[in-house]
Amino acid sequence: MHKLSESVEGKIGRLEFRTSPEAYRHWSIAIDGSVARLVLAVDEHSPAAPGYELKLNSYDIGVDIELCDAIQRLRFEHPGVKTVVISSGIQGTFCAGANIRMLGTSSHSHKVNFCKFTNETRNAIEDASHYSGQTYMAALNGTAAGGGYELALATEYLMLIDDGNAAVSLPEVPLLAVLPATGGLTRVVDKRKVRRDLADVFCTLEEGMKGKRAVEWRLIDEIVPRSKFDACVTSKALELAALSDRPDGEAGITLDRLERSEKGDEIRYPFVTVHLDRDRRNVILEIEAPDRDAPTDVSGIKRQGVDFWPLAVVRAMDDAILHLRFNEPMLGTLIIRTSGDGDRVAAYDTLLDANRNDWFVREILLYMQRVYKRLDVTSRTTFAFVEQGSCFVGMLADLLFAVDRSYMLNGQLDDRLPARIQLSELNFGVLRMANGLTRLETRFLGEKESLDNARGLIGRKLEALQALEAGLITHAPDDIDWDDEIRLLLEERASFSPDALTGMEANLRFAGPETMETKIFGRLSAWQNWIFQRPNAAGSEGALKLYGTGKRAKYNRGRV
Repeated sequence: MHKLSESVEGKIGRLEFRTSPEAYRHWSIAIDGSVARLVLAVDEHSPAAPGYELKLNSYDIGVDIELCDAIQRLRFEHPGVKTVVISSGIQGTFCAGANIRMLGTSSHSHKVNFCKFTNETRNAIEDASHYSGQTYMAALNGTAAGGGYELALATEYLMLIDDGNAAVSLPEVPLLAVLPATGGLTRVVDKRKVRRDLADVFCTLEEGMKGKRAVEWRLIDEIVPRSKFDACVTSKALELAALSDRPDGEAGITLDRLERSEKGDEIRYPFVTVHLDRDRRNVILEIEAPDRDAPTDVSGIKRQGVDFWPLAVVRAMDDAILHLRFNEPMLGTLIIRTSGDGDRVAAYDTLLDANRNDWFVREILLYMQRVYKRLDVTSRTTFAFVEQGSCFVGMLADLLFAVDRSYMLNGQLDDRLPARIQLSELNFGVLRMANGLTRLETRFLGEKESLDNARGLIGRKLEALQALEAGLITHAPDDIDWDDEIRLLLEERASFSPDALTGMEANLRFAGPETMETKIFGRLSAWQNWIFQRPNAAGSEGALKLYGTGKRAKYNRGRV
């Protein structure tokens, strides 16, 4: 069960993101050869906070924490699973979506972060289907409404039971005065290719759509009579499994509970330490280089399992980012530092690149990509400080291009070697942003010569002025000015409006092409953030507050 404690954020207290199948309250996993069944049967009496019941397979953050964990485990622990079928364990209902009582009583910040997390989890489903050879399909054995249909939309094949009652719907606009918050609008038109005018009709139908018409409009892929449903689901799952390149007969890597200890304002993980500075409202996330040499081959990587340094680091970063996002909203600046032997980091980096086609290495790199994306969309100012003893090499160097600004020491504050950074092949194709580009491609948008020059620097240990000339860092203060420059930077940032910074940073981070993913995190998140605060939705006479009371919401009819 997820541990909670009261906080200033209201009923939702301190969230814990570490869980495992034996602690699940809402999901179960059953594996039969190449097919896994992920079954949602929500315990309505186990919400993440008091004050509502999770009826009709509706979900809250606790349900989605389990789903996120299950997706991750299926990828790492079960390499032989090639198709994942999501279905419901409750007769007649697939999923009613996000719990409306929860949305009506939660703080604004929790609603926004909840929607962001559910979007990241849905994207992880698509990531598994597109890049891991583990395809998801939805067996809709009952009605899928709102977020329930959005969950199904994240899969690659939607099969709806034809029982005269089951339907799919996105009723948020007519019923709740908000938007489908986990990408429903975007996936309907961008992924399912539903015609815009038909999508407009569908998204204003409270009752949704079923049967042959739902197939014709591409809202689902197939309708199946109840008597044939289970057999057809199994047949389709096996058909999808036959297309996978995941290995047969290989053992998975058990995701043991992530180690974490807390003492005062310090949180420690393997190779990652988080320092909380509440007075200055900032956080330092320090990543340590490996404490031993890299294995020589893939078998050595697999023997180390979760202790393999790159995997240990991204697991720790993932938990730290989520902890800060939900549990430390007042700490608005995130500073990334590294320390340790850069040559060791380079050796691990080379090992990953050389074996990227192995299923386990592929999963590590894809996980790293997802965690870096989570950093990209986190509403924090992000800085990186490159100092003596840093190890921003390869995979860690990519963090320099993820942050809003990077500062590198030009000179020496002590007798150690000067600060250095080093690029690798992983910076030029493996770790991509939501816009489909690498961070260096995004950084040098319209500057092909700068990108080509950066590629020519792979493997070189660059000191501050060399990195500055190549455009790889923002500033390079000398040893005399370093402390004052950093102090003034942090004081200035802390003086600005957090709201304005969130908007500015989010707009600047995603240059380049718009994708379905950037639409979800940019366009959708911005509008939903605003709509969640509007009286038409959240006011005392708004739709979220009055839903289920029999009273009609009273809207301010002005268009803004």
